[in-house]
This record gives sequence, structure tokens and C-alpha cells, in this order.
Amino acid sequence: MEIAEIIITTILFMIAISSFVISYFYFKEKGFLLNNAYIYASEEERKKMDKKPHYKQSSIIFLLIGIIFLLNAMDTILKTGWLFYVILTVIFIVIIYAIISSIKIEMKKK
Repeated sequence: MEIAEIIITTILFMIAISSFVISYFYFKEKGFLLNNAYIYASEEERKKMDKKPHYKQSSIIFLLIGIIFLLNAMDTILKTGWLFYVILTVIFIVIIYAIISSIKIEMKKK
């Protein structure tokens, strides 16, 4: 394994661990909420907003992002060809989940 691969793998592992930590805090409903609905809401809307579904959505998204980076790190080490397709599948799942959960959260508001 070359030094560049070691550096890239280390960075990928660090990003994965950071995503898992953020996900853990969001499952506990703690920390600044990195969610578009919350970020773009006015101060008044933020006070009235039920943050629980947004924390849940963000925690699952960050968990899946952590898995993506962990799989990338593993692929860098193992040099498999098939892990790429697993990563693409997880990315597809993240996108679909984000869209569907956003729609469900908006439907519950109305």
C-alpha cells in the first residue's frame, strides 16, 4: 500500500467516524440541526417547529453517509471491484430516503 493510499484511507475513515458521531448525536436529538428545513426556516418558525422528524431524518442520512465513506475506505484497502456497486446502491438509497422522508414530513405538517 502506497503512502497516498494510506492518507486517503485515513481521511475516509475520519470522515466516516465523524458522520457516525454526528448521527449518534442526532439520534439523541442534540446539536445544531443540519437540515434544510431547519436552516432555511426563520427564527420564528424554528421556535414553533417540531424538530424530532428532522433530527431523525438527518441522523439516518448521516449514518448512511458514514457507511458510504467506510465502504470507500474499505475499497481503497481491499481493491475490490464490486464494492463500487454497493457504494452506488447506498448512495441511491440515501437520495431516495431523503426525498421520501422530506415528503412525509411535509405531509404530516398539513
